[in-house]
Amino acid sequence: MPPSLVTFRIAPDPPPRLDKALARDVPEEASLSRSRLARIIPDGAVRVNGVVVTSPRARVGVGDAVEIALDMAEESHMGAEALPLDIRYEDDEVIVVMKEAGMVVHPAPGSPDGTLVNALIHHCGESLSGVGGERRPGIVHRLDKETSGLIVAAKTDRAHHALQVQFEAREVERIYQAVCYGVPDPADPRLRGIRGTAFEPGGVLRIETQIARHKTDRQRQAVVWHGGRHAITRARVLEPFGKPPVAALVECRLQTGRTHQIRVHMAHVGHGLVGDPTYGGNRKLAKDAVSEMALQAVRSFPRQALHAASLGFRHPATGKLLRFVAEMPPDMQELCASLRN
Repeated sequence: MPPSLVTFRIAPDPPPRLDKALARDVPEEASLSRSRLARIIPDGAVRVNGVVVTSPRARVGVGDAVEIALDMAEESHMGAEALPLDIRYEDDEVIVVMKEAGMVVHPAPGSPDGTLVNALIHHCGESLSGVGGERRPGIVHRLDKETSGLIVAAKTDRAHHALQVQFEAREVERIYQAVCYGVPDPADPRLRGIRGTAFEPGGVLRIETQIARHKTDRQRQAVVWHGGRHAITRARVLEPFGKPPVAALVECRLQTGRTHQIRVHMAHVGHGLVGDPTYGGNRKLAKDAVSEMALQAVRSFPRQALHAASLGFRHPATGKLLRFVAEMPPDMQELCASLRN
């Protein structure tokens, strides 16, 4: 079978070296580190505008078309585990799962097992997609450990490639629900003064920035204006909480899918998520705006209040539009109920 291809274009303001530009712009779902890219470039795995480039120091320009050929999957060291899966859809090509908060998607240092991938290996058996030089279920997008919600995985290489193309072309519908501090109000002049923000019809807050790793804390992401990955989030208030309103249930639509994107963007505009230890800040609610029960519910909420509620994509084999909706998990429902009452 031929190698799988990762295709994308070079974004504006590229770094001076090919390996750095690829590391910045390669789709995150490909899981290609700069060190791995540096190894495969001399092997002729990278084409720029149809021409093989073998020097990591080569220069690239904005809009250049890149193809990276990845070797077929090797046997994975990851084991199968009989973990419960909340399967919302499955056929020979794809599987859609409702991931619980607290489950890691892919094994990593500190989380070598008990992950969604371990569960999928057990459930899918030999029907796995090869990607990144490793035999594993075809993870084409991810959710943070403490984010609940819908995730799709490919069971064949054909499905994996087709889904990657849809994610890269921003054709996949991803809608999240989140509980944030404050209310993103179109009438708030503070929001209109924040760089990268604008309001669209219907009171939708559009946040457009670049996102990159934090300069000093490599576990975090940060808003930057040069050298990061382009990111667009649209947020709309579904329900304000408190009198006066001090928190809100918001709907966030991803136009791009960067690491921690919603959490970073909502913090950037001063509306960090309840329970987010990394980006939420030390926000507190006004005691006279909500009940003591609500105050305690917010203080004790154990994770970022973020849920991947809707996922839509075209079936990789039939082209049929599929759309799935997952209700908010009980912990977020209880948090909203406390704030509401």
